[in-house]
Amino acid sequence: MAEKTIPILPCRTIQPVLDFYTALGFEVTFQQKSPNPYAVVERGGIELQFFGMKQYEPTASVSTCYVLTDDVDGLHAAFRAGLKTVYGRIPTRGLPRIGPLKDMSYGVRQFLMTDPGGNCIRIGQRTSEDQHHRRAPEETFARALHHASLLADSKEDPVGAAKVIDRVLHLEDERPTPVQLLRLLVLRADVAGRLGDEGTATTALAEAAAIHLTAEDRESVRDDLDRLEELRN
Repeated sequence: MAEKTIPILPCRTIQPVLDFYTALGFEVTFQQKSPNPYAVVERGGIELQFFGMKQYEPTASVSTCYVLTDDVDGLHAAFRAGLKTVYGRIPTRGLPRIGPLKDMSYGVRQFLMTDPGGNCIRIGQRTSEDQHHRRAPEETFARALHHASLLADSKEDPVGAAKVIDRVLHLEDERPTPVQLLRLLVLRADVAGRLGDEGTATTALAEAAAIHLTAEDRESVRDDLDRLEELRN
């Protein structure tokens, strides 16, 4: 037997959601307005279905689903390009939005995007057969990065991530390595932007850009440097 699971996700209004997914390269394969609003979008092996709810509040949504792929970098690049073409920019905060690529501590490389209906679509590629959460490192700054990354890019809790980073950056008896400092500052700027705290974002980005890294360091934080460049532009 061959089974297939298809998420059915809520939204207040169907059309803005369909516009978002067509920008990503999806095709609308079904749409009805009555007796109830309903639509289907497809792209390759991804199928998502949506239903309309007049009283639904997208900003309070907890709807989510996970899409596994064997080319997460390719999808991320394609989705960003499509959004920039249609929206004139790459939306990284508010609704809709698309997040950065991250190597997570549970054996996947992933990014999160949230559509106009508030539905969070998590798209990832397995990097390990072990999908359990790795134990948090013992070292102070590595541990902070571990927890802050999970809060920001798995639980979507930018406030919690900001608190973790602010606490560790204000320690007086320990200092992070240049690589750790860059990663902490880029993530702090990222979550500050999501929270509308432009002052903190600007300061963190300036401090991150001023850090001296060796060629080996730069290779080890390629994703973070890409995110730094994106946030500065």
